[in-house]
Amino acid sequence: MTEQNPPRQGTIGRRTLLKALGVGGIAAAAGTAAATGVASASRTRSTVHDVIVIGAGFAGITAARALRQQGVRAVVLEARDRIGGRTWTTTFAGEQVELGGQWIAESQPLAFGELQRYGIPLIGDPDSFPDVAYYPASDGPRTFDFLSANDHLGSLMTRLFEGTRDYFPRPYEPLYARDLVTRVDRLSLGARLDQLGLSTQDRAWLQGVTDSYSGGDSYSRGLTSMAQWWALGGHTHAGWDAQVATRPVGGMLGLLQRILADAAPDLRLNTPVTTIADNGRQVDVTTRDGRVLSARVVVVAVPANVWRTLRFTAGLPAVHAGASRFGLGVPNVMKFWFRTSGDNGRVYATGKPGDPVSLLLPQRVLSNGDVLSVGFSEDPRLDITDQAALEAAIRRIAPGTRLLEHAVGPWGRDPYSLGAWGMRGPDQLVHLPAIQQPHGRLAFATGDIASGWNGAYIDGAIESGQRAARQALDLLRTA
Repeated sequence: MTEQNPPRQGTIGRRTLLKALGVGGIAAAAGTAAATGVASASRTRSTVHDVIVIGAGFAGITAARALRQQGVRAVVLEARDRIGGRTWTTTFAGEQVELGGQWIAESQPLAFGELQRYGIPLIGDPDSFPDVAYYPASDGPRTFDFLSANDHLGSLMTRLFEGTRDYFPRPYEPLYARDLVTRVDRLSLGARLDQLGLSTQDRAWLQGVTDSYSGGDSYSRGLTSMAQWWALGGHTHAGWDAQVATRPVGGMLGLLQRILADAAPDLRLNTPVTTIADNGRQVDVTTRDGRVLSARVVVVAVPANVWRTLRFTAGLPAVHAGASRFGLGVPNVMKFWFRTSGDNGRVYATGKPGDPVSLLLPQRVLSNGDVLSVGFSEDPRLDITDQAALEAAIRRIAPGTRLLEHAVGPWGRDPYSLGAWGMRGPDQLVHLPAIQQPHGRLAFATGDIASGWNGAYIDGAIESGQRAARQALDLLRTA
């Protein structure tokens, strides 16, 4: 991946943050200190590696491990000073938290299989059940009984995704019912909402959910992208809720470090890539400081949105270039953790379309009674690093909230993700097989182009990394 400035903080200190990132521990787990790896890079291209992997998120590290299992040790170039990509395990208010991808469900076979492989259990957060729940109403946010409101929201989502058993009968093969799903794929989420004839309040509730997932614009994202997640969860609201109910002990970083240890790549942190030159025989990769590394095959394991920032001298296929220009990764998304005094209890809140904060989820109660919660914003106008501005935004959907401190993962503003989870637009599903193919001596790995749990889940990144490794091995045989 290309280099990233550290995600911005609210009141969390820089020293605390760098310590929490555990960069030294990551490098040790790889068996290669980042600084040493960069210093040893060749400026003369005298060494031609078998495979270079660009990006050290779950897709890239999974690809490196799969290659290692076949006797190929990859060089992994990562721009950030950490591994993880769009996952980021750190410490906030004395607790381990995730500023990026957070949840794994048993219904996600590849991710859950990795946990079983390494003996890592899943845990829930028992303090996440709210004491008070706010939902939009005509006169502003209003408290509702959470269980009753959630059941009603579930009935609305069931209407939204009506027909998924027909057009996604095999959700891991999204084009199995090709003719039917292609017709459905013409619809945006917003267009599907228009079809339902909902009351003003029901529309606000349901579009609050779809806007949150689609980066604030339900008309920009395809119905089938979100409907596939519904189908993968068993076509039920219970299955949907289960997708955000459990997390791995030790965090996403703990799992990725185990995969990294088995991959044992030549890991080079702080190594942003600018140019990828494929001459048909080998690929030359130029880093931002002018170093050139060569390989017989390259796995491009960065988010699809980042493809457009790299110079591919041989160009990209139209489907790849178009997807990157469109921005498969939803824009503007910022995830934040925040601490409140707990005077108002554990607060759940969901906003209406246009609110600067879309969702608040209580997670844990600290020993002193303070509450840690997760929130999301898709409003590019919100200065989320400003505590007063964020508190005011939160109060628009959860009145009376007093913010004590917060930490931010501004994925939409991060130059090395340029968005959060992947989510297709209308009429893009049909292009999935083409975008999964190699181009020249390049293979592509990102959860944005997974067949199954694409976009928002590491299961899709693992799937994509495995596929890219198989493609890289095939390309090595033809070199």
